[in-house]
Amino acid sequence: MQNVTLNNGVEMPILGFGVYQVQPDEVERVVTDALAAGYRSIDTAAAYFNEEGVGRALANCGIARDELFITTKLWIHNEGEAGSRARLERSLERLGLEYVDLYLIHQPYGDVYSSWRAMEQANKDGLARSIGVSNFYPDRWLDLALHNEVMPAVNQIETNPFHQRLREHELMAEHGMQIESWGPFAEGINDFFSNPTLAAIGQAHGKSVSQVTLRWLIQRGVVVIPKTVRPERMAENLEVFDFELTDAEMATIAGMDEDTSQFFDHSEVSWVKGLGTHFIDR
Repeated sequence: MQNVTLNNGVEMPILGFGVYQVQPDEVERVVTDALAAGYRSIDTAAAYFNEEGVGRALANCGIARDELFITTKLWIHNEGEAGSRARLERSLERLGLEYVDLYLIHQPYGDVYSSWRAMEQANKDGLARSIGVSNFYPDRWLDLALHNEVMPAVNQIETNPFHQRLREHELMAEHGMQIESWGPFAEGINDFFSNPTLAAIGQAHGKSVSQVTLRWLIQRGVVVIPKTVRPERMAENLEVFDFELTDAEMATIAGMDEDTSQFFDHSEVSWVKGLGTHFIDR
């Protein structure tokens, strides 16, 4: 497995496994299968309501804790620093862990400054080896970084061939922040898995559209966390370190960029209203 080194020296696998939309009654089996396939980085969140199942899989996997990289996320709330700390502690309890490797602010809404101060303290206390953000546009994460002690280590954002985030990636690199992709396959919309451009590149390498996409992200230095509930797909998604895309193929995929979200715009008023007022008791 190839690793990236975060801005605080912590190493993170460039390819991990996400459990967004994996049902609570299925996630233990899914994570167990993923770990058996060879994944060591698992990404969950309080808002996924499946941390407990992830925790059971981790407890029973027989893999040493220091070989795992576990990410979870803090959902929107307005309970100040104490509330943020309490929510992290509850996530740790559900996961059955003494610490997480990466703790993210899930959305750029609510009292993010109090949350960030609590996360900085949690990092100092050893409860979170690294801290970062998710779904933050550059103005939001840069403002956060300029007015706090710790620069976010990671920003997890939608990144796929239709929404490549090239300028954001460049800015993050300038400030020592790691870009991480969610939705690398655009959740299958627009006939993604039969896309003729990606399929043609895959045919040249004997690889699938999914494998070409993961390889493209990895060659760009983007951490990626694909999700699947099928063991054969888990194995397939790991088989991306035995080939390399040419410069011409990378340029062809670059030409697919529509520079627009395939899902939602976090600066859109309706989304700010919807997500910014959607609190969960976690």
